Amino acid sequence: MDGILNINKPAGVTSFKIVSLVRHLTGERRVGHAGTLDPLACGVLPVCFGRATRVIEFLMDAQKTYRAVIELGIATDTYDIEGTVIREKDASSITRQDIESALCCFLGAIEQEPPMYSALKHNGQCLYKLARAGIAVERKKRQVYIYRLELVDYNPPFVTIEMECSKGTYVRSLANDLGERLGCGACVTELVRLKYGPFDIEEAVSVFELKDAFSGGEWQRLVYPVDFIMKQWESVTVGDEQERFIRNGVSVILEDTNTIANDKYCAYDEKGSLLAILNFDAATGKWKPQKVFN
Repeated sequence: MDGILNINKPAGVTSFKIVSLVRHLTGERRVGHAGTLDPLACGVLPVCFGRATRVIEFLMDAQKTYRAVIELGIATDTYDIEGTVIREKDASSITRQDIESALCCFLGAIEQEPPMYSALKHNGQCLYKLARAGIAVERKKRQVYIYRLELVDYNPPFVTIEMECSKGTYVRSLANDLGERLGCGACVTELVRLKYGPFDIEEAVSVFELKDAFSGGEWQRLVYPVDFIMKQWESVTVGDEQERFIRNGVSVILEDTNTIANDKYCAYDEKGSLLAILNFDAATGKWKPQKVFN
């Protein structure tokens, strides 16, 4: 079994539990997800199984869209409502204009410090495990990109925003930073991932629908092909001889490929099956197989 499932993860469930469920339903040992969602969060969670696990790395670079509800006046150690409250302040004087002005500061390329309660690792240990042990470590700020950030609603003290962002962006960190800029503190109370690359919440299936489809033997209709996440890439169809070279990891020369605009191509055999992902090697002028799908 190979493919990708677009699952609408419910709140209160870990991403790992969704992976375990798919592993149980499919009977496939190779199962992995792209982009962990916190237990508090719900929404789009692409789960890859079989050969599709080999393309997770390409999905990780995709843009994501979130909708978040942020409560002003409360700051927590986890930057969300499930954490321990470390500061409270009256936020009744904050206006819609204050929020809109503050949000403008987070558009484009920004430096963001990951939350202590995250799956990032420090010296081989997950930060959240260190945090639970009462150990705080310095987290290096990293650059992320916010393509779109809109104020959807303001019902004091709750702010609803929608944002489109790059990989590595923490909505919880943005909420905490927004609270700091407004001078009142803030944390996330609700979070939904609306889009992840080509996957949209409108097409995502619930856990109930997933189980029901497997019980009824109709699960195949829910599976996206391995190359679905590369559908915007350039592609090339190769003949028998080039196919043999590629399957053996040998670089090939390909005509009619745009090496200026693209350094990656999807190669297909003459039957239309995904053969490999190729990288262009400027030093040799050849296309080198990065991943081969035998």
